[in-house]
Amino acid sequence: MHAATTQVDLQRLPSPALRRFAWAILVYFIAVILWGTLVRATGAGAGCGNHWPLCNGTVLQHSANANTMIEFTHRITSGISFFSAVGLLVWTFAGTVRGHLARAAAAATVGFTLIEAILGALLVKLGLTAQSQSPLRAPYLALHLTNTLLLLAALTLTAHLLSRKHGYLGSTIRLVTPLGALVSVVVVLIVGVTGSLAALGDTLFPATSLGSALQEDFSATSGWLVRWRWTHPTIAFFASIILIWLLVRAARRTAIWDNRNLSALILLLLAAQYVLGVLDVVLLAPLWLQVAHLLGADVLWAALVVLTARLTLQPTDVLEP
Repeated sequence: MHAATTQVDLQRLPSPALRRFAWAILVYFIAVILWGTLVRATGAGAGCGNHWPLCNGTVLQHSANANTMIEFTHRITSGISFFSAVGLLVWTFAGTVRGHLARAAAAATVGFTLIEAILGALLVKLGLTAQSQSPLRAPYLALHLTNTLLLLAALTLTAHLLSRKHGYLGSTIRLVTPLGALVSVVVVLIVGVTGSLAALGDTLFPATSLGSALQEDFSATSGWLVRWRWTHPTIAFFASIILIWLLVRAARRTAIWDNRNLSALILLLLAAQYVLGVLDVVLLAPLWLQVAHLLGADVLWAALVVLTARLTLQPTDVLEP
């Protein structure tokens, strides 16, 4: 009976092509996000003027400068990401059985992608690009990054749930709510938001030396974005304590999955983020280092989402070892 049930379950699993497509879309979305960092750091956000979705009022760009090409490329890749998310949603509904949790995650991915497009359009229309120091820019950027991380979380969940062989139906899971896992996700989200504000401060008020940067961080005459920069490493330090505590517990507990390798990966990514963060401060946030730091943060976030899903959405259709 158990063998027959297993065979039936395997027949109901999504195709390998769909699972690979979901993970590939996640990689592509991260690449688009990294290109968005290039847009912000180079001040190319105004490269298309205040036109959206057209660039400088036209579809094709003739004799475009570097900023225009950077921004125009970002718009094209962002448009592709939206259609990719819609394609993933359609394929997920076509390739999974009713009640598959990946359907809800894929629908959320499309929703957050649509919100991302709207926020990007408003960013241009409100003039919150390039060297704009509008009071609206910082809170708007925080909102934008929050939605970006939620989008990555939904997409990661879609790929993870499509890859599950057990516990992929709403009727075959039990919801467990370990406080540490939920707190870790929220705290890492806050770290990401504070990091985006620190990066904005580096872009608008670049330092000429490490000594002057440290003085500006605690100077009463500096803008609040500059004085805000110290909060990012401080919050990141306390967040790492919570995260390490979670990883130790996740690696020790008996569960359906062996979380030791995933926990080790997250710990390695966390250590890499500390190294990149220190280099970012010492080297005065060069562009390549900002991109590398964000890449590490995105991969760390995706890995943490998978670990949290394993801890909170536990299958009931198999016995624990």
